[in-house]
Amino acid sequence: MFKRQVQANLPTKWGEFNIFAFAEEHSEQQPHIALVHKKTITSDSVPVRIHSECITGDLFGSKRCDCGDQFEESMNIIARVHGIMIYLRQEGRGIGLINKLDAYNLQDNGLNTFEANVHLGFEPDERDFDIAIEILKDLGVQRIDLITNNPDKISAIDNSSIKLNKRIPIIISPKSENEKYLKVKQDVMGHLL
Repeated sequence: MFKRQVQANLPTKWGEFNIFAFAEEHSEQQPHIALVHKKTITSDSVPVRIHSECITGDLFGSKRCDCGDQFEESMNIIARVHGIMIYLRQEGRGIGLINKLDAYNLQDNGLNTFEANVHLGFEPDERDFDIAIEILKDLGVQRIDLITNNPDKISAIDNSSIKLNKRIPIIISPKSENEKYLKVKQDVMGHLL
């Protein structure tokens, strides 16, 4: 079972944070991460974003998805209202980077993001949000304002001991490159866009 491995101070462009790494072993190369704003009050309802890793969007600014934009907007909210970013190492909805790039190629040949994952032999979404719940419990958080458009994340919190106080939507303007992607998220996966 994974556990908190280390905590450190992390000054960022969004302000002062504590960074926590969670993994089964201290030697883990890609631990799950919690960024906790220094002014977060865990006894209150805490603004929380559960964000799954998207190296293409978060780091390289891909326009195929809205992940990087969601990360930036969530960090802006968290900085303003003193919350927590949970960064789960579940690239490509849990299928990994190489399979995600295979899915990109399938999408370029006409499949949507949902169909591409299924074509590769995966569920449309392989992520495990229970990891985030365990991290929140470790941090002493009992009630949250969830920054999300994803009904699966809402359901995961509703089915846990963490109380969902409210949902904070993330409003991102679509780009021509990701309009189809966002339409599938809304129409097929039920995202609240």
